Amino acid sequence: MNTIRHILQLKGGNVFSTSPNNTVFEALRIMADKDIGALLVMEGDKMVGIISERDYARKVILQGKASKETKVSEIMTRQVRTIHPDQTAEEAMEIMDRNHIRHLPVVENNQVVGVISIMDTNRNVIYNQRQAIREMEDKILSKEK
Repeated sequence: MNTIRHILQLKGGNVFSTSPNNTVFEALRIMADKDIGALLVMEGDKMVGIISERDYARKVILQGKASKETKVSEIMTRQVRTIHPDQTAEEAMEIMDRNHIRHLPVVENNQVVGVISIMDTNRNVIYNQRQAIREMEDKILSKEK
C-alpha cells in the first residue's frame, strides 16, 4: 500500500483554508469554487480546526442558523485528526473509519503539507488492485508461453 506522501505527489499538495473569523457562507463559497468538501481553519500557518459540509449541515442548517451570519469558529471541529506523510493509505482509512471523518490533514514537522480525503484513499486502493491484477495476468501469460 502506498504512503500518504505518494498520494499527495499524485494529487498535489494544495491546501485550501479559511479563517475562523470568516463566515460559514464564505467558507462554503471556497469549498464550492475548489470542488472540495472541507477546509482547514488556519490562523497564520497554525491549523486551529477544520470545517466540512457535514458541519454546515448539522450545525447551521439543522439548527436554523444563517450561514452569512455564523462564523466558522462557531461550528468548526477543533480536535483535528491528522496523519503523517510516511503513514500508509490503509492507516488513513482506519483513522477515518474509526473517527467517522472524510478528510485528514497531512502534517510533517508541525506544518500542514496537504489534505487527503476518503476518495483519495479509495482511488489508491483501486489503483493498487488494478496493478496487482495486471501483475497476476502477466505471470499467467508468461507461464503459458
